[in-house]
Amino acid sequence: MKNKDLNKIAAFEKAIAEKYGDAAIVNPKANWDEEKEKKYLAQAIVNPKANWDEEKEKKYLAQVKELYEKQNKNTQHTEKVDLNGIKVAKKLLNRESLKCCSVCGSYPKKSLDDVCLIKYDCCNKCYIKYVDGRTERWIEGWRPDENHKTEN
Repeated sequence: MKNKDLNKIAAFEKAIAEKYGDAAIVNPKANWDEEKEKKYLAQAIVNPKANWDEEKEKKYLAQVKELYEKQNKNTQHTEKVDLNGIKVAKKLLNRESLKCCSVCGSYPKKSLDDVCLIKYDCCNKCYIKYVDGRTERWIEGWRPDENHKTEN
């Protein structure tokens, strides 16, 4: 080290001592000896739960339970299923609320119908007829009128 570095360190220590007191710059090893070290190690090894009580245990268990619930919820939301080359979140394939196609009124029969219903509010057949290749106008709100529906 250069002299300038030592002088800089001494200046920092002096400023800290003036602001926070001499205890702020004392080396932690200065007040530590072999006897204190043995006491500390004996306490940690013999009775690691010396500073642990029922209240801390309950808080810890509640935190662990909350963590596992969050992890379980996240894995359910992020678990993906492969449907004909399309990765879809498993939670989206919920069959409990059967929704019907807004165009033809049919209920979903296949997994692809579920995917199309969720994304485009129509079944897979109507997706192929009216949406595929024309997604921009579908998203803008265009829907087939009665003449288009009966043509095919």
